[in-house]
Amino acid sequence: MQEEQQIKIADDLAEQGFSILPQFLSVEEVEELLEVFEVHREHHRFKQAGIGMKNAYQLNEDIRRDRIKWIEPEHALEPTKRFLAKVGDIRMLLNHTLYLGIKDFEAHFAIYPPGGFYKRHLDQLRHNDHRRISFVCYMNIGWQNGDGGELRLYLKNDNGVETNFDVEPVGGKLVLFRSDVIEHEVLPAKKERYSITGWMLDQPKELTFL
Repeated sequence: MQEEQQIKIADDLAEQGFSILPQFLSVEEVEELLEVFEVHREHHRFKQAGIGMKNAYQLNEDIRRDRIKWIEPEHALEPTKRFLAKVGDIRMLLNHTLYLGIKDFEAHFAIYPPGGFYKRHLDQLRHNDHRRISFVCYMNIGWQNGDGGELRLYLKNDNGVETNFDVEPVGGKLVLFRSDVIEHEVLPAKKERYSITGWMLDQPKELTFL
């Protein structure tokens, strides 16, 4: 990651709570990861996504309609390992510049079918507040304006006035935002939408489910 990208991420998160890198991944890197998506799909590893954790976990298609496959780093294919390494670099950057105390991160592959969406929500869970920074990286080559599936961030200024900021899910783009502050949603997609979504945690990920 280039130094100017590092500076941008740190400054953006400190000043506005989110940051966007339009070309975090090259076209070649996106294509390799799309092949990984297909491997997992051929082996029927994608499952309907739910909401909540442990006893509160439930499937509710009125709230979200996407299919996910959690990433297991120890079993990941090479393109996924390279992606995780790049996210790891960001983790170290944020600890060095913003002193966030991030100890780990978790992520999953996500596929939104045509008509898929995820209603407005906050990523930091009510009974589990270890998510500090959310990130989404898009794998949609040839995405056009009007294809839907935008990430809508709900932002508030110093006076509490709320505005919307929409991010088109263009392939290679990375979005990071504060998990505890920024509510967001995924608008309905008009064709299949691919992404890797994850969270940077202030404790090892195996402890977040205890």
